[in-house]
Amino acid sequence: MSASSYPLDGVTILDFGQIYNGPYASFMLAMAGARVIKIEPPAGEPLRRRTAADGGSVPLAMLNANKEGVTLNLKTEKGRALFRKMVMKADVVLENFAPTVMDRLGVGADELMALNPRLIYASGSGYGRDGPRRDDLAMDLTVQAVGGVMHVTGFPDGPPVKAGPAICDFITGTHLYGAVMTALFERERTGKGRLVEVAMLDCIFPTLASNLGMYFGQKQKGAEILTRTGNRHGGLSIAPYNVYEAKDGYVAIITVGEGHWQNLLVAMGREDLAEDERYLTTDARVVHMEEVDKLVGDWVATMTKTEAEGAAQRHHIPTAAVRDLEEVVNDEHLHQRGMLQWIDHPVVGRIAAPHSPIKMHGVEPMALTLNPEIGEHNDSVYGEWMGLDEAEIASLREEGAI
Repeated sequence: MSASSYPLDGVTILDFGQIYNGPYASFMLAMAGARVIKIEPPAGEPLRRRTAADGGSVPLAMLNANKEGVTLNLKTEKGRALFRKMVMKADVVLENFAPTVMDRLGVGADELMALNPRLIYASGSGYGRDGPRRDDLAMDLTVQAVGGVMHVTGFPDGPPVKAGPAICDFITGTHLYGAVMTALFERERTGKGRLVEVAMLDCIFPTLASNLGMYFGQKQKGAEILTRTGNRHGGLSIAPYNVYEAKDGYVAIITVGEGHWQNLLVAMGREDLAEDERYLTTDARVVHMEEVDKLVGDWVATMTKTEAEGAAQRHHIPTAAVRDLEEVVNDEHLHQRGMLQWIDHPVVGRIAAPHSPIKMHGVEPMALTLNPEIGEHNDSVYGEWMGLDEAEIASLREEGAI
């Protein structure tokens, strides 16, 4: 492999990913240079069923760029037979179905890895391939509920609230990518493939670290166990750590260490508080959290959010204005780094599409393509890659196998 190659050049992924977490994992594999063949049933994956009006076509484009697309009906014997032949030429099979789906179809991990001992079978699911909840249906919303995310999101006097983004799906997709890469690394040393799996519930639990710190600490003391902390620190162990209202919006400010606090005092023109024992340490500020928030809030309220962000940043304080989606998709920093690229979408027009967050130095960033249409690459994949002639492909179409 030359120094200018993408890390996964020559690796072929058979991608059954659907909706978010599977497609995100395979998207990152594609952007690292793998050939990703997106396999869908003849009617398309579930995300295609969302109408343009509710934006389904945009995430479809975001998560399936730089892939080839074929249709394959695993409910037919000819479809399964064709898939088994594809597996013999592939490096990875990736899916995020319920754990028993592929086994019921007769193309589960054990059978496929027996056909191709070098195959890596990557499985993403809600609760994993074992355990008492294995067969429970899971989506991002329900995993946020069962995983504790909703319980700790929102304000103390309000109900549980889901996180705005689909965090369970995308955290799981990131872990699934890591699982594939780990198995590929192992195969380089051993020559053998492996089944790797990632569960959404498993992935989301570690994100509760701050909340769990407070939970176990309060439990040990026999104190009332607080859960929802609004925009304050999940463990209520840092102050200031909050979102403060400016003239035209909001600003998030956090002081991780004492240096940040002293710098913030300078920015606020309150050096007179530099030695005040009520605020001298993080522990002291937590005790006086209401007072600290009022000090910072009163200062921010005198400015616009951009002015407050700038004033704090000039003194090296972790600060950011709360931006809306219009501001985010036009972010100069993200576009300059190549993380966002403008592409023309056939349904909604010009969109800012994300590149992989993993930057591969030494190679030119891969240009983004649109997601494949249903079965767009049937002829090239089944003809050129699999070696089927036109009559064989036509027969598969007629019999509903593709």
